[in-house]
Amino acid sequence: MHARVRRLAFAATLLAWPVFAGVLPEERADVLYHSYDGGGVTISGPSVLVRKQAGKDFSVSANYYVDSVSSASIDVVTSASPYKEERTQESVGVDYLRGKTLMSMAYMTSDENDYTADTAHFSLSQDIFGDLTTVTLGYTRGWDQVRRTGDPEFAQDTDRRSYNLGVSQILTKNLLLGLEFESITDEGFLNNPYRSVRYLDPQSANGYSFEAELYPHTHTSGAFATRARYYMPWRAALSGQYRYYNDTWDVTAHTAEIGYTHPLKRGIIIDFKYRWYTQTHADFYSDLFERSGEFNFRARDKELSAFSSQGLRLGASYDIARQGWRFIDKGTVNLYLDHMMFDYEDFRDLTQPTTPGEEPLYGFDANVIQLFVSFWY
Repeated sequence: MHARVRRLAFAATLLAWPVFAGVLPEERADVLYHSYDGGGVTISGPSVLVRKQAGKDFSVSANYYVDSVSSASIDVVTSASPYKEERTQESVGVDYLRGKTLMSMAYMTSDENDYTADTAHFSLSQDIFGDLTTVTLGYTRGWDQVRRTGDPEFAQDTDRRSYNLGVSQILTKNLLLGLEFESITDEGFLNNPYRSVRYLDPQSANGYSFEAELYPHTHTSGAFATRARYYMPWRAALSGQYRYYNDTWDVTAHTAEIGYTHPLKRGIIIDFKYRWYTQTHADFYSDLFERSGEFNFRARDKELSAFSSQGLRLGASYDIARQGWRFIDKGTVNLYLDHMMFDYEDFRDLTQPTTPGEEPLYGFDANVIQLFVSFWY
């Protein structure tokens, strides 16, 4: 049910930018608690990540992640029943360094009551041009199974492939630039088995009725991103990012971010970030169809509608072991607070009934908390 979130989180952990091919990942351990609250949905849970080098050439990692989800979102309260569920995710990874080449492999599995996902990833990074340029090639393959609670006969498969090409370039001693292209192909059952679309129905008291969504069985998307980080003379850093996305469902999206990192005294670092996002709707999306079965494909998922969002982040990191302690070289406590605002342009709020198609447009705010402790050893 949360496949999109799963893929994004997995990609973020594997393809963190910048990448330096001639260096193994640092030996460290992270313990995280995260919380999301917005739009009638609450998600919370812990995560533990451990990285350890094995000699000079190998590094291994393991991650355990739990989501406890409680949803009474507008999609749920207007066409289904609120639900609670728990998702667990485990992943392992191996990095092998040979000269200036870094090879990485990872495998992730996650499970919840109605969704199982298995994902494998491989990437190859190479430093060239005097170690000023790093080129990264990545491939990710996913095998998902979608089920439906209360229907033991329902089981549908989804196959996912992702290809990634990235280049990071040191332009000056203070300026780092990154370019990345990603292509994703999904095939199989791609919609939510619980979600419905609505259509005009004069026989209904509301003036409309519901029927099941129906998506195409293939989906191909491409995204291009450029990132830059500039290090200030006073040890601060300014960062920026732009990402363009387009897919075969006619969704086009733009994302822009700007951030600033500033060190204070006594081992405190402050982070600020602003994010802006906008997208068009899918070609088979409609908030209200004219009749039942109007088109071969139909969707009313608000994530496929036209909408925009803004996000503000404030974060702080405090070094709790600057002098080291026993086998620990360094330790930090980190707190990040995000506030996000979503405004939908063609998805309407059915909890405020009026003439069908004239309900107020939907929008909501969400808050995210991330609290984690990191240790380097």
